[in-house]
Amino acid sequence: MIEVREVGQRAAGGRRTLREVSLSIGAGELVAIIGGSGAGKTTLLDAIAGVRPPAEGEVRYDGGAAGPAAGSLGYVPQDDIVHLEMPLRRTLRYAAGLRLPAGTPPERAERAVDGVLEALALTARAGQRVGSLSGGERKRASIAVEMLTRPRVFFLDEPTSGLDPATSADLMRLLRGLADSGTTVVITTHHPPDVVVCDRVAVLAQDGRLVFYGAPDEARERFQADRIEDIYLRLAEGESHEWTGRFGARGRGAPPAPAAASASASASASASGPETGPAITAFRQWALLTRRNLDLITRNRLTLAVLLGSPLMVLAMFAVLFRPGAFSPESPSPAATVMILFWIAFGGFFFGLTYGLPQICGELPVLRRERLTGLRIAPYVLAKATVLLPLLAVVDALVLGVLRVLDRLPAAGWGTYGELFVTLLLCSLAALALGLLVSAAVTDPAQATMALPMLCFPQVLFVGAILPVPVMAAPGRWLSCAMSNRWAFEGLGHSLGVERLWASGRSPLGPPLLASYGDTFSRSPAVDWALLGGFTALFLAGACLVLTRRT
Repeated sequence: MIEVREVGQRAAGGRRTLREVSLSIGAGELVAIIGGSGAGKTTLLDAIAGVRPPAEGEVRYDGGAAGPAAGSLGYVPQDDIVHLEMPLRRTLRYAAGLRLPAGTPPERAERAVDGVLEALALTARAGQRVGSLSGGERKRASIAVEMLTRPRVFFLDEPTSGLDPATSADLMRLLRGLADSGTTVVITTHHPPDVVVCDRVAVLAQDGRLVFYGAPDEARERFQADRIEDIYLRLAEGESHEWTGRFGARGRGAPPAPAAASASASASASASGPETGPAITAFRQWALLTRRNLDLITRNRLTLAVLLGSPLMVLAMFAVLFRPGAFSPESPSPAATVMILFWIAFGGFFFGLTYGLPQICGELPVLRRERLTGLRIAPYVLAKATVLLPLLAVVDALVLGVLRVLDRLPAAGWGTYGELFVTLLLCSLAALALGLLVSAAVTDPAQATMALPMLCFPQVLFVGAILPVPVMAAPGRWLSCAMSNRWAFEGLGHSLGVERLWASGRSPLGPPLLASYGDTFSRSPAVDWALLGGFTALFLAGACLVLTRRT
């Protein structure tokens, strides 16, 4: 049973979105929350489910607990909480690995997957990609994820939104069956036919007040409405306090379900009780999420094409842009040398940034739900970096190797090229971490795309290639310290000995150009590596903090 007592909620800025809502939900009941747009339906659902605890009042489970037992709550938001790229069965296997208790044998997890597929009539679709399923099947797939732990209480935010009438009716029959088997189900809905199959309906006025709670037939009588949809018209005709006063105490709450019915429902739920036990460790979460991320990338052909194709395109442009022999000791080209070093560093930065930007923002609904099941943020973020880092290493090595073969870089030993590789890889890793931070902060991939030029432009201007850092204005010099690409550029220059090259060359640009750069290339690469590592740690920590707040 769930007791909601004088619950109130506030939005950002202090505006009240819920006002003194009280109601009782019996075990095994199917309850609908209805009201106009902006009335606070989702806010109330989130408060009851504990997704966003109420600012005022309290919610009690089974007479005393402040929240449901671990593993006994299922929550399905409006957005899909399943990845669209993978087959349904594989998606459920990953979900089972994250949600089922530590130590669950693989065969038991597989039985749980088979069980929910059969229960939701999805067995025939198990091998299909989730994105190819119909809207109703995808909604059932989201419910299947939640049913893996056999929860005792289910919360669904507008589960029939966007579905055709027949599919909506099928889904409501499914929810009715869950309630009849002992699972408490609470939904929000804009679809009047959904209410008819429910045991109770909670009606919210526009200011977030509960103006009625009881059986659907009684709601029509109280609002003098022939149909459920007419209730919305009645709400628009009067102020919420008028309806509250007219309905009195019955409008603010309802007596709990009869004791016999509640006991029967609880017994039914406990017969196939929730999967409880210790959550898997952070290391196991990281390992599982790393495998899932790799699976997602390799199954999405467009993403894979971009990840592999963009470095090849940039490398081709480098090959036709730079002339051979710029690093020749007999006749060096200092201006070309600066540009080659800069664009190599910027290439590493660009690859890392573009790999990181789309990684998180597109799956925030999935992450929010998995956080409620005990997923830790640090393993989630590190799993993203773990999958992409080897790919960046291959790309960076390819850039250096091809430019050396084409004589755009000088002949040097393995030690020198090892330093170049470490510098470029750390540059890419710092940019990847920055991309993950921005991806965690934005709300959709379109915003991440818009952020790309804003992040790249300062890395071009303030690195010190177009204008040396020593001759910048004071604000520019300070700002350049915050550009991770600067330290990669300077580290590459030191490893290739551009100071010695410019000083010994016959080019008239050498000594004047060297003087304008001052001691830019005099530091050991280890210092630049430490700075790049610091940027990486800072950006990854920032991504974890942002995601912790958002989820």
